[in-house]
Amino acid sequence: MSERTGEREVGRSRPRKEDARLVTGQTTWTDNIGVTGLLHLAILRSPMAHARIERVDVTPALERPGVVAAFTGRDFAELASLPCAWPVTEDIVLPGHPAVAVDEVRYAGDPVAVVVARDRYTAADALEAVEVDYEPLPPVLDLEAALANDASLVHADKGTNRCFVWPLATGERYETVRERADVVLRRRYHQQRLIPNAMEPRSVVVTPLATSGEYTVYSATQIPHVLRVMLAMVTGVPEHKLRVVAPDVGGGFGSKLQVYGEEVIALDLARRLGRPVKWTESRSEGYLATHHGRGQIQDIEVAATREGRLLGLKVDLLADMGAYLMLVTPGIPILGAFMYPAIYKMDAYDFTCTGVFTTRTPTDAYRGAGRPEATYAIERIMDELAVEVGLDPVELRRRNWIGHEEFPYTSISGLTYDSGNYEAATDKALALFGYDELRAEQAKRNESGDSVRLGIGVSTYTEMCGLAPSRVLRDLRYAAGGWEAASIRMLPTGKVEVVTGTSPHGQGHETCWSQIAADVLGVPFEDVEVVHGDTRSAPQGMDTYGSRSLVVGGAAVHHAAEKVVDKARKVAAHLLEADERDLEFTDGVFSVKGSPEERRTIQEVAFETFSSHDLPDGMEPTINAEHLLDPENFSYPHGTHLCAVEIDTETGRTSIRSYVCVDDVGKVINPVIVEGQVHGGLAQGIAQALYEEAVYDDEGNLVSGTMADYLVPGAPDLPEFTTDRTETPATSNPLGVKGVGEAGTIASTPAVVNAIVDALRPLGVHDVRMPCSPGRVWEALRSAQSDRSGWEGAERS
Repeated sequence: MSERTGEREVGRSRPRKEDARLVTGQTTWTDNIGVTGLLHLAILRSPMAHARIERVDVTPALERPGVVAAFTGRDFAELASLPCAWPVTEDIVLPGHPAVAVDEVRYAGDPVAVVVARDRYTAADALEAVEVDYEPLPPVLDLEAALANDASLVHADKGTNRCFVWPLATGERYETVRERADVVLRRRYHQQRLIPNAMEPRSVVVTPLATSGEYTVYSATQIPHVLRVMLAMVTGVPEHKLRVVAPDVGGGFGSKLQVYGEEVIALDLARRLGRPVKWTESRSEGYLATHHGRGQIQDIEVAATREGRLLGLKVDLLADMGAYLMLVTPGIPILGAFMYPAIYKMDAYDFTCTGVFTTRTPTDAYRGAGRPEATYAIERIMDELAVEVGLDPVELRRRNWIGHEEFPYTSISGLTYDSGNYEAATDKALALFGYDELRAEQAKRNESGDSVRLGIGVSTYTEMCGLAPSRVLRDLRYAAGGWEAASIRMLPTGKVEVVTGTSPHGQGHETCWSQIAADVLGVPFEDVEVVHGDTRSAPQGMDTYGSRSLVVGGAAVHHAAEKVVDKARKVAAHLLEADERDLEFTDGVFSVKGSPEERRTIQEVAFETFSSHDLPDGMEPTINAEHLLDPENFSYPHGTHLCAVEIDTETGRTSIRSYVCVDDVGKVINPVIVEGQVHGGLAQGIAQALYEEAVYDDEGNLVSGTMADYLVPGAPDLPEFTTDRTETPATSNPLGVKGVGEAGTIASTPAVVNAIVDALRPLGVHDVRMPCSPGRVWEALRSAQSDRSGWEGAERS
């Protein structure tokens, strides 16, 4: 048996274990799965945003060679509605959500028929033969117009497009602090819809076992455990007859935190036909049918003193639900509700969110899920306030943020931030960025009237992640808990299996969990195997989202490993004929204090336990252990991001000249994985600022429905990043870790847009709507020039 030698694993930049198979393609993606007798599904989707279904005839499709079956929405009428697990208010409007539309389609992409064939191409071609008659209804696209009394209704039987109103008011009354404020600023910001672009499209394969009534569901999902529960509830298949497997999953970004109609349809048809079935989306189909992210109008008001001290913050939010409420749709803007105050102290906070139905693809979680939207709004208006009171934007933030000596600190929104040091992260970022030098260069270029303007953007952020405390989730009316499960199996040969309830889709769990377990158990990193993503081999879990995997799942692994050591200590003490209190445990070796030659490795203890020839009386023959962890608090990463842009005022083209971020994610398990997460997050946040937007025409058609129309940036479109870290360990978990998966996305978008507005402000531009494309920047400049010319003409007259 190999013994542990060398440095500790936690904090070490280990190459990822999983990369050998992922990068070379020697793995199993869902669409790779092929079984005997496999049938393929294709789904006919509505070409209209809103229409009454007059007739659906699938008979012509059935006449096509190779077609096995075809179905309409009425064939699935016995299925329950697709689930919404987060009804955020008692009086929320919860419309039924059929897997296949029956009487009415409510967004372009809504399923209306399903064809089953012997291969995917025959199934897809047969969709052309399905006959559907639609009676057009008015689309509902504008959030404010949707709330008007004479608005067309997405769900006529509900009598309203208002889904819910969710208020939060804390501290003093906002109106009171507003009255004593020297400065009151109000701004409107738009969060455009974003379309997730995971490398692997969604896919599902269902295989039935007729003799036992069991079904195995393979799905490219982030949530195999949640999916199993929900599939049982929707289809009526008993949960104990369902096995859900998430094979290696090629990215998600929240888009696979979902229970999709296609998964329900596949399970139901495998049951009906007694044959295995597969459905895999095309990229353009995914743009229509995979849920979208963001989609908000933010009306923000701040009240402050003349010296720039924040007194109060008021947020009125309109959130686009899309046509239906999916798994956590209503809860996404509510997560953001707690983060608008960010790192700042104030006396009053007033937040109201109104959820609105529209005839567009439903929205739901997308990387950051509510927190990027909140951070964008507060960081944008902080820059506006800095201009209003004549302060440098960094200095304004210093005057308002929570000092490091004030932690733990209960924010105005009611969250208890356990640790942080905003000063240290900001000072480090400013030094790396060369902030003062860039400001001096900017002043010179502005004075000379340079046609290429330099702008500097600041974003100081924190976020709530490690989505966990079950009692908090209860209070927010979320249906599930926030615990996570882990178990450690010590094999007789000394090897270790870590079973985790988290289900990775690119984060590196196998590597990090191996590092955590190896350190606690004192075994070699190479001797640890991580098992995940299969509800049969890992039966308990709450899965992966909300930057919770390490904070909750990794901490559960740590606790389970500690339990193994405690059990092994009893056996070792018995074998060494010593008192447990006299044993030391270092690098996987139990030894007697003062007699180091009297020793047993934990691997030796594992074998002795397996043989069970000489165990303490009454002890079960195992040192395996499990732990279910339900943290008492979220975790709160923070940091400072700085961006310098150059804008050609003649063309509107924006170039990022430099980007520096200093994040504090607590203790770091694997630095190279943290770097990767930060880089990926930055790419997505910058993409929202500059490139990406789901665009609909006046009829509700998605006109950015392919990669030719929806601009996903590649490496040439992104700058080099300078990244660094400070470290204030979390106090809410034994590892001291905080989440990192969403930090880059949350912080980067306002840093970029603040830089763009900073560059153009001397020319009269005070906002550019995202994405800040060259066309939008140019239009903002022309509009400001026109306004300025009109004002000057009025002055002369």
